[in-house]
Amino acid sequence: MKEYYRINIKGMERDLPLCPLNDKLQIGAFVIFGDVELTVHCARELIKMLPEHDVMITAESKGIPLIHEMARQTGENTYVLARKKPKLYMKNILKSTVHSITTEGEQSLYIDGDDVKRMKGKRVVIVDDVISTGESLSALEQLVGEAGGNIVGQLCILAEGEARDRKDIKYLEYLPLFDSEGNEI
Repeated sequence: MKEYYRINIKGMERDLPLCPLNDKLQIGAFVIFGDVELTVHCARELIKMLPEHDVMITAESKGIPLIHEMARQTGENTYVLARKKPKLYMKNILKSTVHSITTEGEQSLYIDGDDVKRMKGKRVVIVDDVISTGESLSALEQLVGEAGGNIVGQLCILAEGEARDRKDIKYLEYLPLFDSEGNEI
């Protein structure tokens, strides 16, 4: 049984541990936390696909180092973060619900009223590390729409499973799903 999947992301290789979702299905766990070299590399590659925009948004949490590095490399001073829980400083909050395959149960995403103002009438790019079922993406789309933003692009490092067939996203590499033995499906 295979324990890892080797992926090449625009010339940078990593071994992703295979993690079971159930008795028949596994995913390759892609985590950029703590991997500065990979984060910088992926940000640089995604910027090449970045359309003209005014604001970038991501969901907490694995998208944070990626969007931060993209903002740093492009010289942008701000980005919007959809939080998993509202914080005390947040006012006039917008909320969207999401069911992610990598997080058990229902979760919600929240953006602050100041971020709503930042996106209203602006060109917005959604950034994420992995898009699989598209649930997190849908929640972000809803938040941007309710804020009055205009989505001009949706970028991610990896499109997992059937997400590679989506026409509304751009990604760096495809990440397959795996059977219980670690074989690509």
